Amino acid sequence: MAMRGRGPVPLMMEPVEIQDEEHEQILERVAAIDVAKATGMVATRMPRDSGPGRRVTKVWEVPATTNAIIELGEHLAAAGSRRSLWSRRRITGGRSTTCWKRPAWMCSWSGHRTSTRPPAGPKDKLDAVWLAKLTERGMLRPSFVPPAQIRQLRDYTRLRVDLTRDRSRYAQRLEKLLEDALIKLSTVATDIMGVSGRAMIEALIAAIPEARGVDAGGATGPGAGEGPDAAVRSAIGRLDQIPGIGRHGAQVILAETGLDMARFPTAAHLVSWAKLSPRTVQSGARSRSGKTGKGNPYLKGTLGEIAAAAAKTGTFLGERYRRIVRRRGKLKALVAVARTILVIIWHLLSNPAATYQELGVGYYASRIDRDRKTRNHIRQLEALGFTVTLTQAA
Repeated sequence: MAMRGRGPVPLMMEPVEIQDEEHEQILERVAAIDVAKATGMVATRMPRDSGPGRRVTKVWEVPATTNAIIELGEHLAAAGSRRSLWSRRRITGGRSTTCWKRPAWMCSWSGHRTSTRPPAGPKDKLDAVWLAKLTERGMLRPSFVPPAQIRQLRDYTRLRVDLTRDRSRYAQRLEKLLEDALIKLSTVATDIMGVSGRAMIEALIAAIPEARGVDAGGATGPGAGEGPDAAVRSAIGRLDQIPGIGRHGAQVILAETGLDMARFPTAAHLVSWAKLSPRTVQSGARSRSGKTGKGNPYLKGTLGEIAAAAAKTGTFLGERYRRIVRRRGKLKALVAVARTILVIIWHLLSNPAATYQELGVGYYASRIDRDRKTRNHIRQLEALGFTVTLTQAA
């Protein structure tokens, strides 16, 4: 006994026995599935017939197809029928993804499902065995999966919610489109998707061909059948010559930057506006490169896709990406290529008569000062104590 305060205090409290719950009991025969998109790695752990206390672990891969999952369920059920301690409720474990969990549950052979994070290290087989060991020790709690009838009802109710949200979202887009056209339909109609609102929208749609010069019989008048402006078509065609840029990408770029480059005095101004110039962060005497910033998400996203496509080509842009990626990494190399593409776009749009000229893969090699580079190498070798004699190769 120890004295504390006014009276003695016991050194150890009387232990209280707590019964393990059913899911915490150690299971003798278990199976676990480490699921992926196209396959699942199955691991089973069962007692060895040769001696008590020994375990047998088997691991194999199963495709994520309905027939393969049904066959797996029959195999596990057959193994359970030969061993009385196996039951469907105890087939537990598995990191679930949609392509595996839904077919498995619809086939009604899996009783418990859980989601957990594997340890760092090798994947696939070791993950499945690790999940099986956690399962047999009762360390995984089963997820809540309602009966089939409730799951079906849940699908209906969730689909209804999703469709209602989509309907509201499209109604908002329609209202914004009308307001951009200076049509305040929501001020005269309580519900623009109602009967009156739909009638007004249909009347507006019917009036569009007449506004363009096409009558009800299909005859054309002034302005009928005209396509995009000639300058836009010409700009799209010239931008399409740049590696990685298709007509769709050129349309997005022109929609975001416009044709008039007078608002950007230099290409650097356009690059800075698009936030493709990394910032220089200075703190005291130290300077480091910062993030580029958000900028225009539509323009930056399209330029990023174009840079990724150009990086795979045997062109000047592809060679530029391969030179930079060795020193700076993939992300910075893509930003650099995207910046180069935007500079090319500025020059093409600034001069309507300009066209894209491919510099080729050997552009950087052709601009190397061979004499200067030779002198540098000789100077480095002589600094290491060597005498250098050069002989021209054949």
